[in-house]
Amino acid sequence: MEFKDRLKELRKENDFSQTDIAKRLCLSKMAISHWECGDSEPSIAQLKTLAALFDVSVDYLIGYID
Repeated sequence: MEFKDRLKELRKENDFSQTDIAKRLCLSKMAISHWECGDSEPSIAQLKTLAALFDVSVDYLIGYID
């Protein structure tokens, strides 16, 4: 599974909106939308924050492991 799909899946499972995620990372909602569409990708620091938020590993988040 690609990062964009994993992010969207985790966000929905945790009942977060794109705005909720954006606020937690001090980003715009549009940035999260671009990630979920595959138009851009987060930095390593942002990946670490997302992994902590969803209580998963970065490897899981980027689709390296299931």
